[in-house]
Amino acid sequence: MDFLKNHVESIVFCATDPVRPEEIKQCLSEMFEAEIPDADIQDALDSLLHKYESDEFPFQVFQVGGGYQFLTKPAYQASLGIFLKQKSKRRLSTSALETIAIIAYKQPITKHQIEQIRGVNCDYAIQKLLEKELIEIKGKSDGIGRPVLYGTSNKFKEYFGINDLKDLPSPKDFVKDENVIGDENDSEYIPDATPDPINPEPAQDADTQNDSE
Repeated sequence: MDFLKNHVESIVFCATDPVRPEEIKQCLSEMFEAEIPDADIQDALDSLLHKYESDEFPFQVFQVGGGYQFLTKPAYQASLGIFLKQKSKRRLSTSALETIAIIAYKQPITKHQIEQIRGVNCDYAIQKLLEKELIEIKGKSDGIGRPVLYGTSNKFKEYFGINDLKDLPSPKDFVKDENVIGDENDSEYIPDATPDPINPEPAQDADTQNDSE
């Protein structure tokens, strides 16, 4: 069924985001005006995964973010890194990275809880993460005032190249500084995230002034 594989390949190739098998099925079923078996679509995707493993191709089909997408291979990372740097590729600031790390491991979580961990105001960082669609509103807390709960989005998985949140490193994978005082088994520990005991009130985040896109 090379004709089916070619159609699947063309869809994955033109997609700007990871395309899910069910999206491919919906598209081809409408085009052929017939139900396309899930197994046939998966066989075509598996064939593409195998085909582009060959060294003759500088790109490959990767399974990421719950779908399939053409991406360049790691061997070409250096040249692409220079190219993307020249194109001023959008990056996350330190503030945004710290904030999204807390959200990823503690979700669903309120802004107040994030600020308690970071020790600074997180309005700007959260707003930027929402604009980049890396986090999303998951609902409201049952606490006083029913504050908004934040969690990571599907685009978060795509951005960091994972298929599931369980693929995130576990706390035990991080090496704590030898001078850190605390329980080794305390999975709640996040380095440099504890408020200043002398000045426990959240301070204005410096990145609100110079956090770049």
